[in-house]
Amino acid sequence: MDVAAVEEHLFAASDAKLHGQMCKTLSIIYCKVLSVFPSLEAARPRSKSGIQALCSLHVALEKVKNVLRHCSDCSKLYLAITGDSVLLKFEKAKCALEDSLRRVEDIVPQSIGCQVQEIVNEFATIEFALDPSEKQVGDDLIALLQQGRKFNDSNDSNELESFHQAATRLGIASSRAALAERRALKKLIERARTEEDKRKESIVAYLLHLMRKYSKLFRNEFSDDNDSQGSAPCSPTVQGSIEDSLPGSHCQAFDRQLSKLSCFNFKPNNSRKSGQMPLPPEELRCPISLQLMYDPVIIASGQTYERVCIEKWLSDGHNNCPKTQQKLSHLGLTPNYCVKGLVASWCEQNGVPIPEGPPESLDLNYWGLVLSESESTNSKSVDSVSSCKLKGVQVVPLEESGISEESVENGTEIVSAQEDTEQYFSFLKVLIEADNWRRQCDVVEQLRLLLRDDEEARIFMGANGFIEALLQFLRSAVCEGSLMALESGTMALFNLAVNNNRNKEIMLSAGVLSLLEEMISKTSSYGCTTALYLNLSCLEEAKPMIGTSQAVQFLIQLLQSNSDVQCKQDSLHALYNLSTLPSNIPYLLSSGIISGLQFLLVGEGDCMCTEKCIAVLINLATSQVGREEIVSTPGFIGALASILDTGELLEQEQAVSCLLILCNRSETCSEMVLQEGVIPALVSISVNGTTRGREKAQKLLMLFREQRRDHSPVKTHESPPETSDLSMPPAEMKPQCKSISRRKSGKTFSFFWKSKSYSVYQC
Repeated sequence: MDVAAVEEHLFAASDAKLHGQMCKTLSIIYCKVLSVFPSLEAARPRSKSGIQALCSLHVALEKVKNVLRHCSDCSKLYLAITGDSVLLKFEKAKCALEDSLRRVEDIVPQSIGCQVQEIVNEFATIEFALDPSEKQVGDDLIALLQQGRKFNDSNDSNELESFHQAATRLGIASSRAALAERRALKKLIERARTEEDKRKESIVAYLLHLMRKYSKLFRNEFSDDNDSQGSAPCSPTVQGSIEDSLPGSHCQAFDRQLSKLSCFNFKPNNSRKSGQMPLPPEELRCPISLQLMYDPVIIASGQTYERVCIEKWLSDGHNNCPKTQQKLSHLGLTPNYCVKGLVASWCEQNGVPIPEGPPESLDLNYWGLVLSESESTNSKSVDSVSSCKLKGVQVVPLEESGISEESVENGTEIVSAQEDTEQYFSFLKVLIEADNWRRQCDVVEQLRLLLRDDEEARIFMGANGFIEALLQFLRSAVCEGSLMALESGTMALFNLAVNNNRNKEIMLSAGVLSLLEEMISKTSSYGCTTALYLNLSCLEEAKPMIGTSQAVQFLIQLLQSNSDVQCKQDSLHALYNLSTLPSNIPYLLSSGIISGLQFLLVGEGDCMCTEKCIAVLINLATSQVGREEIVSTPGFIGALASILDTGELLEQEQAVSCLLILCNRSETCSEMVLQEGVIPALVSISVNGTTRGREKAQKLLMLFREQRRDHSPVKTHESPPETSDLSMPPAEMKPQCKSISRRKSGKTFSFFWKSKSYSVYQC
């Protein structure tokens, strides 16, 4: 591993929120092992014991990384109260790493073995211990939690004072730090809900309750703009909403812990203290944003949501109700004027401003709903939630609950590395022997599921012939004509390639591209094929190989086909990756990518990927031939110009950037753009757009001004009548339908494109 990579790991470890000295010590030894790990892999021990030793070392490294990441990402408060558990984690991670290194030391060449021996000798000098001040804070917090039920309104200030002292010693002494802590606690709550750990959930929720009360100290002193974005406590309409969304939030035991907060009153309260705001009734808050609804709409399940929130949910590909998980018979939205009137009435009675617009960003509850949707298929999860609502969540003292995070994270016992290895080789044997097709299909499906989340399995299987075996299975599936087998095999390969460039390289050398070309010519498994193309196109070495193959025409044809939205998204994203390589641009242009992008920009298809389309255009416009083809395509400049009027802010920013590149190299293009009447839109963007959009719009306006100054005024006098006579009718007719569609998904897909996770496919 090079120096830069090691320094990157070291820097990440230095971000520890607590237990910094232990993290520093462990990260140093972790980086030393990482530096020799490539040499250990290169030795490639072929014996069964050698493979097991390497797997054991990789698992140990992963455990160390998880411990360091836990101290970097977790809540400071939770790290403090689980100090003993964290210390145990460090000891176990150190022992596992030391044992695995000793096993590897005996099976590698002497030159590498000496390096390993030096690292092993260092373990004798490592001793982990909790920082005394941090341990004291943890003990104080535990005592505070144990006394939580004893506090009442009369000594509520004592509770807050004790918490204030503990939080200050942990460095939570500013509005920004309080915001970061609340976000970390919310993530812990979501994790506890996923693991169905009621004790952990109730304890963390009580910490969040205290943190919210403590945060008011900062909001009463001064306003922090950052506190209002992505954090429920900063919005009076969201105050306490996370508790409302918890499975046991309405339970009697936990309600008693929260009843002390007067701001949770649902009725008008004239005796409220200044700075406190009433919590709106649940019926007036959107279940997604958890805020008062500005434009409430009813969906097919009968539930009411904020329009922009449910539109985002639906445009993300969901076809069920976020709250009830009921499958929707249709995706139509009906305005709920009754609820809108009730919102206005409630705001007037309680002295709260009526919402002036939809929420700018969604609360974490949106992703909690996405998570709960995936869990809802498991009847156990549904039953546990309903039973929680009936039985209640109790805040159990820590001494009774035994809050060892080790028991939380290890709810099910991990199978030993040796058993895993034996199971993997049994799978490989079935794939290679090829005497039972149905058994092979079952094994491939098991591999697909196994590889979704198991990074160690990806590394092991990639290095032990599974890629070649899966490719052979897919060739047989093409001959058999089995679509189910093709999808399982292709998605197993997809999961093998996720975040693993080495496996991608093995696939390329094993002939995956020729197999994919055979699949698109002989089968109709377009969705999984496109997904694998997208995954491979992230690898730099693969871009020239894919960019000069039949895949380009296939991906472009999908943009104009009747294939599903997800398939078009994958295709467009893959084309974007290919367009980042300049040598691919001529092949993309000759294959008709301009017409495909134009179809998405101005067509009536359901694939609304405006932002990504323009990003591809910007890449194409870096070449002279690309600029010429864009300018010469009828209607393309007009389509870009219309986005300046009707697009979302990010779309406008992209469109201005693209037009600036085109006009800067071509006065002909400038004239075409001016004839579209873009000046008012550019002026508006230069004032109201994003920071980058304002800058680009100002540059484009300045460019037009300079070009007019260099020419006679005749042309500038000819364009206004054409603009006013010819451009206005389309502007009245087209943007209405376009703006609706873009409004639905402009922001949604910008999130999809920026995400580097492929969890959407790992199913």
